[in-house]
Amino acid sequence: MFEPVRPYLACAYQVKFATSPWERRGAAELRRRVFCEEQGLFGGDDRDAIDAVSIPIVALASLSIVDDEVAGTVRIHEPEPGLWWGSRLAVAPAYRRVGALGAALIRLAVSSAHARGCHTFLAHVQAQNAPLFHRVHWETLEVVDLHGRPHHRMRADLAHYPPIDDAETGFLSLQSVPGRRQPARARGAAVAA
Repeated sequence: MFEPVRPYLACAYQVKFATSPWERRGAAELRRRVFCEEQGLFGGDDRDAIDAVSIPIVALASLSIVDDEVAGTVRIHEPEPGLWWGSRLAVAPAYRRVGALGAALIRLAVSSAHARGCHTFLAHVQAQNAPLFHRVHWETLEVVDLHGRPHHRMRADLAHYPPIDDAETGFLSLQSVPGRRQPARARGAAVAA
C-alpha cells in the first residue's frame, strides 16, 4: 500500500575542524564503526598515538536547524615541519551515496595544512579508495601492505589545494542526494562559508 520511506539525508554539510566535544566524540565513534566494526582492521578501538597530536576534521550533517550528526571525518598531523599526513578518512554508510563528501574532507585536510606551511601532504589510502584520490589530484608513490591490506602511499598535488586559513569554520559543501531533486545551483556545489 505504502512505499517504504527513505531515511532523510541532508544535502548541506559543514566541513570543518572538530572544535566541540560532541564533534570529537562523533568523529571517534564513526571511525570505530567504520574501521573496527565494518572493516575489521582494528580490535575494539582504532585510536593510536597520532590522535594525541592530530587535528580531527568533520563533515556535519544538518538534519534539522543545527548540525547534529558527524557524517564523515579525517585527521591530519604534522610529524615534522612542512610534512603533513592525513589518515582515518571515514564516511558513514548512509552518506556514502551522497557523492563528494569524502572529496570535501580531503579538500579541507590538504588546504588547511597548506595554510599552515605544508610543502608535502601524504596519506596511506586503501587500494579501493585510490581512484577517488587520483580524481582529486593525488599521485600514488608506492603500494604497501598495512593492517593486512594493500594501501597506496599517496601525495597530494598542493597546486590544486589553495590554502584555507579559517578551517575552524571551514566551508559549506552542498551535495546531491540520489533520488532527491535539488535546485540547479546546489547540485554538487561547494560554497565557502
